[in-house]
Amino acid sequence: MSDTLRNQLLGLGFKAPPAEKPKPARKHDAHGARARPAPGKAPGKGGRKGAPSARKPRSQEDIDLAKAYAIRAQREKDERIAAEKARQEEARLRREARARVAELVKGQSLNREDADIARHFPYGGKIKRIYVSAEQLKALNAGELGVIQQDGRYLLVTAELLAQAEAIFAPAIALKVDPDAPAADDPYADPQYQVPDDLVW
Repeated sequence: MSDTLRNQLLGLGFKAPPAEKPKPARKHDAHGARARPAPGKAPGKGGRKGAPSARKPRSQEDIDLAKAYAIRAQREKDERIAAEKARQEEARLRREARARVAELVKGQSLNREDADIARHFPYGGKIKRIYVSAEQLKALNAGELGVIQQDGRYLLVTAELLAQAEAIFAPAIALKVDPDAPAADDPYADPQYQVPDDLVW
């Protein structure tokens, strides 16, 4: 644009265009290529992405609560271990007591192969039976004989042996008749009372 035309336009009220700012020179490497910022570094920020936020310190209340939980968990664990030890000890004592009862009644059973009278009695929440002779049934109902459970079998023994076994391991006593007890307490004592052998309990 000539100087004259420019002056004429300015005189008519037109404003001169703003002068262009020079662009900053780009950095080039030795080979003339434009230099790129190093990986992981943001240009103009010195390469730091900002410091991570500091971890919030735990309060005393949080620490006390954590300790309380740890103490309770340890106490519950100790209680479980103690209970398991008690169960194991109880099982061991039961095994030893059963073994002593087995030794006591060894060869002392009065069971007879020719016994044909079924004497029923409740034991372990079920109705069990032992076969006896007429004389044994009378003695059993009079409390002169008793029944011991040993390894799944029911052994007929004397009242004296029954008392000794009871002192060692009471749960082994399957039938102990009190002759002075009312008949209603033991309905199976009546020889006329028979439960059919094929009845499932």
